[in-house]
Amino acid sequence: MSLAAILLGIINIAIVVAFLILIGLLVVWLLSFISFTIPENIQKVYLVIVALIALYMLVALLLGLPLPIAVIK
Repeated sequence: MSLAAILLGIINIAIVVAFLILIGLLVVWLLSFISFTIPENIQKVYLVIVALIALYMLVALLLGLPLPIAVIK
């Protein structure tokens, strides 16, 4: 695997993580309009799940494993 492919993969991981965090922020923001607050521990669990997804993607990139969605297709 070339260095360019690894760099593109890392950029892809960063984009996915940013997108997932943005979705979480949007949900918290929209629910705050209806006075429904999400507890901080639930928000931290969401961030841990996002971090685990990023870790799996990084390991899959380095070891050449297919992502689960690619196996399903």
